[in-house]
Amino acid sequence: MKQIPLRRLIGWLVVILSLLPLLDLLHPGLPVTHDGQDHVARIANFYQSLSEGNIVPRWAANLNWGYGHPILMFLYPLPSYVASLFHFIGFSFVDSTKLVFAAAFSVSMLAMYWWVLEAWGVWPAFAAAVLYGFAPYRFVDLYVRGAIGEHMAYVFLPVILWGLFTLSQKNSSRWAPYAVSLGTTLLILSHNALSIMFLPIAALYALYLGVLDGRVRIMFLLQSALYVGLGFLFSAFFWIPAYFEGKYTLRSIVMAGQFDNRFVPWSWFVYSPWNYGGTDTLSKSLGWAQLGVVAAAIVLWFRHRNMRVIVGGTLIVLLASLSIMTSVSLPLWTHINLLQKFQFPWRFLSVSVFATALLGGLITAMTGKKQALVAIGVCLVAMIGTVNMWHAHVYKILPQTFFTGIYRSTTDTGESSPIWSIRFMEHTPSSAMSVIEGHASIQNLARTTTKHVYHVTATQSARLLENTLYFPGWNILIDGTPVSLQFQDPTYRGLMTFHVPVGDHAVIAVFTDTKLRALSAGISVASFVLFIIVLGTIPLWRKKR
Repeated sequence: MKQIPLRRLIGWLVVILSLLPLLDLLHPGLPVTHDGQDHVARIANFYQSLSEGNIVPRWAANLNWGYGHPILMFLYPLPSYVASLFHFIGFSFVDSTKLVFAAAFSVSMLAMYWWVLEAWGVWPAFAAAVLYGFAPYRFVDLYVRGAIGEHMAYVFLPVILWGLFTLSQKNSSRWAPYAVSLGTTLLILSHNALSIMFLPIAALYALYLGVLDGRVRIMFLLQSALYVGLGFLFSAFFWIPAYFEGKYTLRSIVMAGQFDNRFVPWSWFVYSPWNYGGTDTLSKSLGWAQLGVVAAAIVLWFRHRNMRVIVGGTLIVLLASLSIMTSVSLPLWTHINLLQKFQFPWRFLSVSVFATALLGGLITAMTGKKQALVAIGVCLVAMIGTVNMWHAHVYKILPQTFFTGIYRSTTDTGESSPIWSIRFMEHTPSSAMSVIEGHASIQNLARTTTKHVYHVTATQSARLLENTLYFPGWNILIDGTPVSLQFQDPTYRGLMTFHVPVGDHAVIAVFTDTKLRALSAGISVASFVLFIIVLGTIPLWRKKR
């Protein structure tokens, strides 16, 4: 009988262990979390737009009390694409959302195992994978905050690091370019803030690999930069409009000062009780197993010269992530606008989770013949220390129509609302389009998320109100001709008004891509096609040589 390799057995063990904290998701209904219900509503709007043929959904038609909202322009789309796939094959929107959480949790642990396995071996990989999943903040994201984007982002940092590691080897895997470039792409599409936090870690790791043997490996560093850069090009359809069209929203106003009074006391990293409270009270603990590996790493740093650079660098990253969450970093948060986009300083716990997991793998690698014992001990402490966190506080059962119909929220704090509108509409429109001046009759002919078709008969010149928030890309066409529209009338703030002449007219309100969005999508498509062509022809070129 053929013996199964240890690396494969431990890999399956990682998968099995990752499922244990997810069993609670089998409970009917949706876990009540800070953002979970809103995520389901966003996904329902995303799927509706996607099913209408919009490959990149940008407008959520049923949000904001039915006036629509541009949140999909700025919301990381990957979780919604994956959830839409689950819904397409038959799962409800609630179950699709739960499946995304579950899949992201398990795959993130497997990805960490995969990378550390290649770099340091089986037992270091096992320790790192368990610590990466069984950290208190991971369960805060899962069962308290319901942070679906952050949860998914954890998958792709280890993928990028695996790609960089294999790219640095003489016999590098042909999948390394895909891992780095597509890993970067999917990280950016998973979560805006975490991609900004995680990519510098990838850059530091590439630099470490580039000078590992005492000489600067220019070609490797250039390749790494190229493939990461391609990831930015592939994801341009999302991040370019999200960044440059953010000036049309209330983002800067709403987000300003949100970090005030949300710094974490140092003692909370050691112990803060598990609870299901708000953002200011939720647990910020690193975890007992994580604290143990940090202490061990400091001790072992003095004894293992060959590991000092990577261990020391990881400890510095950890210290930096902790410091930036405390009041000592107030001057940075006050003067660096980019930091304020993160809203809460304790978001950097995601970096701390990664750093402590890596330290767990490194100290296991430094223990020689005791690696298996150390890894199993780390696993037991991590799991026992978090077992009380493996469940939701309460579940809510809601009908599918609750999410597919008019949703009485923007599903954010108003930061994505157009700057010329009010933050929240807080009432539903009486009709899709109405007459506010003159005399006309309106017949609704067809309506999708991005196209509203009417037949208007005006007995005298009339002014009409389209009860949809204006955002760049919305146009009004009368008999196929674009007309000027107003969206800053104080009486109808943020809504589209326009004039229609006497007679029968076909009136269409349509949401299209701006030139910037079209250019961004073109960059993504062109760069990806070129990437596939080049990588496909390189093996042929090598054979001819």
